[in-house]
Amino acid sequence: MRERDRRMARLKLDAEMRPFRTAGKKTNGTDGLLRATREALGVRLEEISEKTGLGRSTVNDSERRERAQTITMRTLSRMAAGLGCKVVYGVVPLKGKTLEDLAEERLWRKVLGAGTEGLGTRD
Repeated sequence: MRERDRRMARLKLDAEMRPFRTAGKKTNGTDGLLRATREALGVRLEEISEKTGLGRSTVNDSERRERAQTITMRTLSRMAAGLGCKVVYGVVPLKGKTLEDLAEERLWRKVLGAGTEGLGTRD
């Protein structure tokens, strides 16, 4: 991929992922989004078990695995669907930076060598 094409791809992804960057700036305020959503909706374990075809203990275990960050995307999506929701997935740079920021940092490190952390970026 040529540099111009990469830049256009970064700009497009940066625009698409803006809401995720905003969310990514926050610390994880909700510990266990599946359980929090299920409880907020008043959905009992038995109900989500019926909707997903998973056993009650598997549903409970899935909520635990989500908190431990060991749940699979497939199970997460299945559980979300059982709640009438969907998983929205995003990968964003740390500290609210953009892909353009990261690309610029990489360029400066390449030009000036290692040890130029943070050069040419907004904080």
